[in-house]
Amino acid sequence: MQNGNKMEKEPITISGLAKLKEELVYLKEKKRPEIVSAIAEARSHGDLKENAEYHAAKEQQSLNEGRIEEINDVIARANVIDVTKLANDGKIIFGSTVSLENLDTEEKLQYKIVGKDEADLKKKLIYYKSPIGKGLIGKNKNDLVEISTPVGVKKFEIKDVKYI
Repeated sequence: MQNGNKMEKEPITISGLAKLKEELVYLKEKKRPEIVSAIAEARSHGDLKENAEYHAAKEQQSLNEGRIEEINDVIARANVIDVTKLANDGKIIFGSTVSLENLDTEEKLQYKIVGKDEADLKKKLIYYKSPIGKGLIGKNKNDLVEISTPVGVKKFEIKDVKYI
């Protein structure tokens, strides 16, 4: 472990934790048995040295067990943050949903600030440690922010902050 034995808490939303638990159940109860039977099936084909199915199934097993371990670790360190229970003072915090306007293009955007396992730009879920996430956290409704992105500096006005 890089940082001694300190278990760093990882903030996560309620839905993020629920999704991880769902994935864990799927990996353990559905995928694990499927892989075990694929290994048994491949084994029955004889010589393991040149048995591609066997090696592929063993590889799958290794990846599956690795992901199970990873999810267990995240769940163990999860610090569930339920923003709906917090008083909304217009400040952007982990878990808040932020409405922005790009001041250069007048494009309106909405992002929810989430943990690493939930982040998905296509769904407008941004990682709180990403450039945009870091640029927004701690700011307030009506603030003007400049955020350095890989494609240059973008200017936004924070239109609204929801704790939903």
